[in-house]
Amino acid sequence: MSQEHTVSSFDDELNQMRSKIVQMGNMVHGQFEKASLALADMNQDLADEIRAKDKEIDALEIEIEKFAIEMIALRSPVADDLREVISSIKISAALERIGDYAKNLAKRLTVLSNSNGVPSSTTLIQQMIIIVNTMINDVLDAYVTLDTDKAIDVWNRDQEVDSLYDSLFRELLTYMMEKPQTISAATHMLFIAKNVERAGDHATNIAEIIHYITEGEMLDVKRPKKDATSYADVDYDDVKS
Repeated sequence: MSQEHTVSSFDDELNQMRSKIVQMGNMVHGQFEKASLALADMNQDLADEIRAKDKEIDALEIEIEKFAIEMIALRSPVADDLREVISSIKISAALERIGDYAKNLAKRLTVLSNSNGVPSSTTLIQQMIIIVNTMINDVLDAYVTLDTDKAIDVWNRDQEVDSLYDSLFRELLTYMMEKPQTISAATHMLFIAKNVERAGDHATNIAEIIHYITEGEMLDVKRPKKDATSYADVDYDDVKS
C-alpha cells in the first residue's frame, strides 16, 4: 500500500469521524428545540419523544469512541491528527451529557404538567434554551471549520446563560417564600434551569477542546462565570413586608 493511499484513507476516516460528531451534535440541538416546545405547552408526548431519542445519542457516542480507538490502534496518528482523534472522544462525551440534560428536562415536565407551574420562570428558561442552542450550533460550526475565533465567542457567551440562571434562581427563591404552595413546582423549575445552565457549560467545554485541536494547547485563562447562586441570599424580612 502506497504512502499516498494510506494518507488518503486516514483522511477519509477523519472525515467520517467528523461527520459522526456533527450528526450527534445536530441530534442534541434538535433535542433542545423539542424541549423548548415541550416546556412551552407542557407537552408530555414531546417530552416522551425526547427521552426515547436519548438512547440514539448514547449509542452514537459509543460508536464514535470505538471508531476513534480503532483509528489510534490501526493508524498510529501523531501530532495534530492524534490531538483531533482524542478530542473527538471528549467532544462526543460532552455532547452526550448535553443530551442527558435535555432528557432530564423532559422528565421534569411529567411532574410540572400536573401542577400550576411558575409561568414567569418558563420565559426565562426559554431564553436560556435559545442561547444554549445557538451555542451548540455555533460550536459545531467552529468544529467543522476549526475556527478558533468562533469557538472563543461561544466560550464567552456562557456568561449570558449564567446571568439568566442567577436571575431565575433568585426569583424562584423569593416566589417560594411568598407562596409556599409553589415550592414543588418551583423546585422542579430550578432543576430544569440548572440542566440548561450545565448544557451551556458543556458547549463551552467543546469550545475549549476546539482551541486545543487548533492551537495545540488548552486555554490559559480562567473561564468567565456569572453564576452567583452559590452565594445567593434572600432577605426573608423583605419578602414578608
